Amino acid sequence: MADSAKSVLEEETSKLETKSKRGVDVEDADVTVKKFKTEATAEVAVKTGDCAGRKLEAVNGDEENKVIRMGVKFEIEADAAEDKGSRHTMEDAWVLLLDASLDFPGKLRCAHFAIYDGHGGRLAADYAQKHLHMNVLSAGLPRELLDVKATKKAILDGFRKTDESLLQESSAGGWQDGATAVCVWVLGQTVFVANVGDAKAVVARSLTTDKLSNNLNGGSSLKAIVLTREHKAIYPQERARIQKAGGIVGSNGRLQGRLEVSRALGDRQFKKLGVIATPDIHSFELTDREHFIILGCDGLWGVFGPSDAVDFVQKLLQEGLPITSAQVIKQE
Repeated sequence: MADSAKSVLEEETSKLETKSKRGVDVEDADVTVKKFKTEATAEVAVKTGDCAGRKLEAVNGDEENKVIRMGVKFEIEADAAEDKGSRHTMEDAWVLLLDASLDFPGKLRCAHFAIYDGHGGRLAADYAQKHLHMNVLSAGLPRELLDVKATKKAILDGFRKTDESLLQESSAGGWQDGATAVCVWVLGQTVFVANVGDAKAVVARSLTTDKLSNNLNGGSSLKAIVLTREHKAIYPQERARIQKAGGIVGSNGRLQGRLEVSRALGDRQFKKLGVIATPDIHSFELTDREHFIILGCDGLWGVFGPSDAVDFVQKLLQEGLPITSAQVIKQE
């Protein structure tokens, strides 16, 4: 599975470029990294971080991929990496869509990133990779004007529709694969994070608002904020639902002695035993304090704590390494 990350403030630029690259990844952990590059209206504003109160005009075309608010522009740059490690096959899938409008264009910038951690095979992860975002768009993801309530409903409905159709496919095909998921949508300047299972999203956030003057020089540390909630059968709330449905959580914390997670896409044989595909959803506004987000499967987080991963990535970025180099390697 895999991992990568990055975020750096640069001197003012007149044009924003969006990049999407694929790198190599890490053992048993998939990772998508999003870089939020902050640019102010003038060079002096970039150096001092004093851009409040300045106003920029929105533009069309390629400029829709910018977010402009209070004189600060946010550009997103993303990368992903993967490595099956000692496994026979790679069972994970990822999505990098800097422009995720697809057949639903609109004035509101839409970007989407996701990791699907397959178990029992790769079929469920592949299915979610191909269909979940389209299902979220079809369910009414806002494209003209941001509506937080409507966005969360569209994400919930998209997960539900994806799981229902996935179960039909798996039943017809006679397979029982499942997949955990961690997904991010950036709509305008608002980030929405949704997850099922034990994949996590962590944002690196500066402790002060003086981001422009401190972070490139290593003058201030970044705080790792976990944006997701783990869903495991051993947790009291999840266990209660499973037991009510007739499932048994063994002493090893696994449902029927087999499945550790309590929420996942697919897993047809466990759906009647309390496994659901309802995601937890969290949202927040981008500011100049957010540097990057790391998305990773359990293979990454089983080796790195959130703070360790953020520190690791920050160090590489401070050394000026490109986003493809910010990869966390799982140690044996």
